[in-house]
Amino acid sequence: MKVGVLGTGTVGRTIGARLVELGHDVKIGTRDVAALLASTEPNQITQETFADWHAKNIAVGLGTFAEAAEHGELVVNATNGAGSLEALRAAGEANLDGKVLVDIANPLDFSQGMPPSLFVSNTDSLGEQIQRAFPQVKVVKALNTMNAFVMADPSLVAGGEHTVFLCGNDEEAKAQVTEILRSFGWRDVIDLGDITSARGTESYLPLWLRVWGALGTGTFNIAVVQ
Repeated sequence: MKVGVLGTGTVGRTIGARLVELGHDVKIGTRDVAALLASTEPNQITQETFADWHAKNIAVGLGTFAEAAEHGELVVNATNGAGSLEALRAAGEANLDGKVLVDIANPLDFSQGMPPSLFVSNTDSLGEQIQRAFPQVKVVKALNTMNAFVMADPSLVAGGEHTVFLCGNDEEAKAQVTEILRSFGWRDVIDLGDITSARGTESYLPLWLRVWGALGTGTFNIAVVQ
C-alpha cells in the first residue's frame, strides 16, 4: 500500500521505516525538503541528522507535505501536535479527502517548559479538531500513548503483551488501521469508540511523561487486564 507520513521527527522516521520494512511504499513529508536535508541539527533521541537517517533508509521517499499526502492511499500524521493543523492544511484538503488519516500527534504545550501541558483537553481534543477541519477525512486516533519505538515494535515491552488504543468515527477506517497495527505486532487493540475518545488517550500523556521521569526510560506501556 502507498502510505504518506507527515512529519520527519522521531515518530515519522520510525513509523516510515517500519512501514517500508513491512513492504509498503512510503513517502515522508516535510515543510521544506531542501532545508531539511541541509540541516545539521541532530535528532534529540537518535542524535543523527535527517540526511544521515535518510541515507540509511533510502527506500523511504521524501517530499513536501502535499507530495506525501498525494502519494498516500493512507496518511499518517506524525507531526508535532502544535503544528498538526497547519501541516495538514499544507498537505492540502484535496490530497486528504476520502482517505484514512492515522493521527499519532498529541496536543503538547511546551511554552512553560517541562513537563508540557495540553493545549486542548477535557471537552475537546486534537483528534476532534482535525476531524472538524477535514470532515471528509477518516481520522483514526492511534499509537499516541507510547514512544515511537514501542509504536513500531511492541515486542520491545513485555514481549508485546500490552495494549494499544484507537478511536474514530468510521468503522471501516478503524478496521484498516487495526490490520496495520497487527502487522506491527500489536495483539491487544482496544477500540474506544468515536473520535471524542481521543480526549482520553491524549489526556494520558501527562501521566505518561511522569512515568517516563520515574522510570528513566520511555520504553514502557500499559496493559489493560480484566
